[in-house]
Parts: sequence; structure tokens; C-alpha cells
Amino acid sequence: MPGLLRGVARTAVVAGTATAVSNRVSRRQAGRWAQQEAQQEAQQSAAAAPQAPSQPPPAAAAPSMEDKIAQLKELGTLKDQGVLTEEEFAAQKARILGS
Repeated sequence: MPGLLRGVARTAVVAGTATAVSNRVSRRQAGRWAQQEAQQEAQQSAAAAPQAPSQPPPAAAAPSMEDKIAQLKELGTLKDQGVLTEEEFAAQKARILGS
């Protein structure tokens, strides 16, 4: 009886491993196909689009001081609630003040 159970267990492990490997290969191949299709669509749309002179995007309006203060207050609240760590707070504060 122990030999039979060992054989069944071994078969289950082999079948499970084969299924996992097969699923992984299928997902990887599907990802590659999706990436190739996206590249082909991008090339086709670029070829179909008329060649217009490139213009720089319009400049975004700089946030006002009131907006910056409101963002900093919100960051402080999030830090006090424990949502943000001290490092995350410092990084976001530097980003807001630098913009």
C-alpha cells in the first residue's frame, strides 16, 4: 500500500509541475504576441498619420502658492495618519516645493 500511495503522490507532483510550467509558457507567449501586435499597430498608425510639423506641447501652468500649501497640508495629514512614511513625506514635499 505505501508503494501505491508514493506512486500516486509522485504522479500528482509531476502533473502539477507540468501544468504550472505549461501555464507559464502560455502566458509568456501571449505577452510576446500582444507586444508584437502593439508594435505593429504603432507602426501602422505612424505610417497612416499625416506628417505634421512637430510642435512642443503647451506649457503647463505652474501651481500657485495656495495649491502648494494645500498639497503640503494634505501630505501632513497623510503622514499623521500613518499612510506616508517620513521618507515618502520628504520626497513628496521636495517634489511639490521644487515644481
